Amino acid sequence: MSGSYRFVEIDALRGFAVMGILAINIAAFAQPEMAFVNPLLSSHASNLDIAGWAANFILFDGKMRGLFSLLFGASSAMVIERAVAGGQSAAEVHFSRMFWLALFGLVHFFLLWMGDILFLYAGCGCILYLFRNWDAERLVKWGVIAYAVGAILLITGLAPLLLLAQEAAQANPPQDVLDRIAEIYTEMGTSPAEIAAETARISGGFATLLQYKIFHQWSVPLENLMLGPIETIPLMMIGMGLYKNGFILGQENPATYRKIGVAMMVVGLPVFVALAAIAHHQNFNTLWMLNITQAWSALPRLLMIIGYAALLIHLVQRFRDSLFVQRVAATGRAAFSNYLGTSIVMTFIFYGWGLGYFEQFGRFELQLFVVGAWLVMLLWSRPWLSRYRYGPLEWLWRSLARQRAQPMRLS
Repeated sequence: MSGSYRFVEIDALRGFAVMGILAINIAAFAQPEMAFVNPLLSSHASNLDIAGWAANFILFDGKMRGLFSLLFGASSAMVIERAVAGGQSAAEVHFSRMFWLALFGLVHFFLLWMGDILFLYAGCGCILYLFRNWDAERLVKWGVIAYAVGAILLITGLAPLLLLAQEAAQANPPQDVLDRIAEIYTEMGTSPAEIAAETARISGGFATLLQYKIFHQWSVPLENLMLGPIETIPLMMIGMGLYKNGFILGQENPATYRKIGVAMMVVGLPVFVALAAIAHHQNFNTLWMLNITQAWSALPRLLMIIGYAALLIHLVQRFRDSLFVQRVAATGRAAFSNYLGTSIVMTFIFYGWGLGYFEQFGRFELQLFVVGAWLVMLLWSRPWLSRYRYGPLEWLWRSLARQRAQPMRLS
């Protein structure tokens, strides 16, 4: 197989994922951090905004990130496979890519946005290399087991918060319980004072925000690595396995993808609808929301991640030659540029060093920015790649990892 051969299924899946991720991340760009978990923590919480939260939670939250993790595992397997076939050192190629990805992640975190996942992916990618020689069945089996164990750990680890919430709901709750909850809210940044301080920082100048990150949030990228064994590495293992057995390459027949996709969604989707209903019933209490969004949703999320992968591959198989699928695939080929480009544009729109529209829009209105960004991604990526081999940041990453400038223009 040629080292330059493209799998349109992987490219298109990556395109759908990078677009879908923005539908979730937009709230983190434009509203206080913990409003991502609890929509009532934003100053915009109309019925339309709550409906926007519910739609995003049910359809996108964690699923697009999960799909991206699957694809990272698949792409890592492909890069390692092609390095070996080309007589290169697989370790040197892989770890050079991870080193530079980690640096991109740190620059992204400190200079742009604290929601970076690149550093996490680089760290997890280093661990993923250990499983490169496992066969597909073993990768998928142990990836699912590791993911399930992580979900159980999250459920049991966050359950004590519900006990606190129940004690606080009593007619005369003990003062120590109220004090403990207040302490948790302060630690999470959900107290009114913390939210006001966060809003002031983001609405201020670039230097102020950078200084705060350097002195107060420098450890966040390292802390985020804790998500690795719980979710990210297991999903990457599954993705690597799905590459090796051909599933993620579209090598199964369309009926198989349709059957698997529908089955996963039929189980997973109603669970998320029920979880959204519970969140509303509990009036989006933050302690409940942490359990709902981080723990209880983990297992049905895996089902929907696989369901999305199967149904989207089926879509690509059916409409492979359509202009829409070709544009989505091009968006996926330039996913690194689109992901970081989105951060540049959105922080400019919402942060104080740019236009300063932080906390000026509700979740429902923010989806207009998402649609606008989707259109830009779909419009620029394909024309660019008709003239150049890589997206601009893909070229930079590749050149740095290979320690020499790569050819850019198509001959």
